[in-house]
Amino acid sequence: MEDFISQMLLHARGIWKYRWLAVGVMWVVAGAGWVVVLRLPNDYQSSARVFVDTQSILKPLMAGMTSIPNVQQQVSIMSRTLLSRPNLERVLRMVDLDVDATTPRQRESQVEELAARLKITGTSTNDIYSITYGGDNPKQVHDVVQSLLTIFLEGSFKGKKGDSQQAIRFIDDQIKNYEQRLVAAENTVKEFKLRNSALLPRQGVDYSAQLAIASDALSTARIDLLEAEQARLAIQARINGDPQPAGAAARARTIVNPDIDARMAAINKNLDTLRLQYTDLHPDVIAARRLLAQLEARKIEESKLAERDGDPGRFYSPMLQQLKVALTEADAKVAAMRVRVHEYSVRHDRLQEQSNAVPEVESQLAQLNRDYEINKDNYEKLIARRESAKLSGDLSSSTEMMTFRIIDPPTMPVAPVGPNRRLFYSGVLVIALCAGLGVAFLISQVRPTFVSPSALREITGLNVIGTVSMSWTDTERRKLRRGQYLLGLAFAGLLSVYGAVMLSGFLTG
Repeated sequence: MEDFISQMLLHARGIWKYRWLAVGVMWVVAGAGWVVVLRLPNDYQSSARVFVDTQSILKPLMAGMTSIPNVQQQVSIMSRTLLSRPNLERVLRMVDLDVDATTPRQRESQVEELAARLKITGTSTNDIYSITYGGDNPKQVHDVVQSLLTIFLEGSFKGKKGDSQQAIRFIDDQIKNYEQRLVAAENTVKEFKLRNSALLPRQGVDYSAQLAIASDALSTARIDLLEAEQARLAIQARINGDPQPAGAAARARTIVNPDIDARMAAINKNLDTLRLQYTDLHPDVIAARRLLAQLEARKIEESKLAERDGDPGRFYSPMLQQLKVALTEADAKVAAMRVRVHEYSVRHDRLQEQSNAVPEVESQLAQLNRDYEINKDNYEKLIARRESAKLSGDLSSSTEMMTFRIIDPPTMPVAPVGPNRRLFYSGVLVIALCAGLGVAFLISQVRPTFVSPSALREITGLNVIGTVSMSWTDTERRKLRRGQYLLGLAFAGLLSVYGAVMLSGFLTG
């Protein structure tokens, strides 16, 4: 500890030896520094605070109809991108700062200086944003903050409008593309159905069902044909089983003539009565038999006349005539059923031959229909998305989605906020004192002297036998005291100047 103290005293004596040099350096450094600080331009600052209300009643009302824009994110992104180069150049034009810039380098310097002085702060929880700018011109500072506030308000409303319009243009292009695809798919399906109309299902019935229906119809037609043929055979057998007239007597009995039959019935009745009373040789009985024979002969003559007239059915019974008609109808029905069976057979054979090509045709049709449905579904979705995008664009640019409230409008600054000259004055004084002492210490080290016998003994390692003391005369003493007074006055003057500049800093600050 004693060595440290002795070293410090040794250095202090060395600095004291060059005290005037130290004071001179202090005056030079302090004077130059105070002049520089005094000439620093004043820094005026203006700011504005904006509150953004993003809680709108339109959000719950429009939910489900369109995509609700994220207003908080929109405002946050706008606040972060507010200091972009286009916005800064727009601010320069709005406050006429670009008039002084004649070269690209000067314009670039103005943009960089403006970006460095602007400050935007905000809180995402409270939605309060602050815009601050500082400069040496109060009016210019106010105009810059006002211009940037205007850009912030306009950009927050128009930020999503351009994106929505771009999205709508993209969707319109896709709609046109899918519309062309849809028309092409419709034409392809139509042409395919025209080429393969015989193999395509009808009314929701596929080809296998058509083949099964044709088989069932053919089986039913064959059964109906068999039944018709059996019915015809039965009628034919019934007709063949009835006895035909073999002679005139038999034919007379089978011939129907209502008038003659009535007369013959009456004569037969009278003949039966006569036989009960008389024998066969009685004249009345013989006369009655003769009359019956005449009537039968008359029936035969009339039947012959009917055959010559072209009516063969006069010699047949009514039931036989009905059987003949039924046989004719049965023949017609059998012929019709044979035609139906033939047609169903041809249709069934044709479907059977085409059965190998049907699966491929159905697969191709299913693929075409699937492509068509996909294009149609995408087309309808794009139509709905376009309307939603239009509504979203209108909603995002609507002033009802967010409300701006300027809490603190920008004002014209009256007093500068900087620079802090008092702090700078004090710093200059400290730097001057350190500079003076440092220069004196450096000179003492460059040109060292021995200020005590102990220092000489320590450095040289030799024993010091004795010292010669300085004999001060009165003149030298007065000179020494005068130098000390002047040194004190110089240091006091330095402090006095420091106090004066500090006072001026208080007055101007």
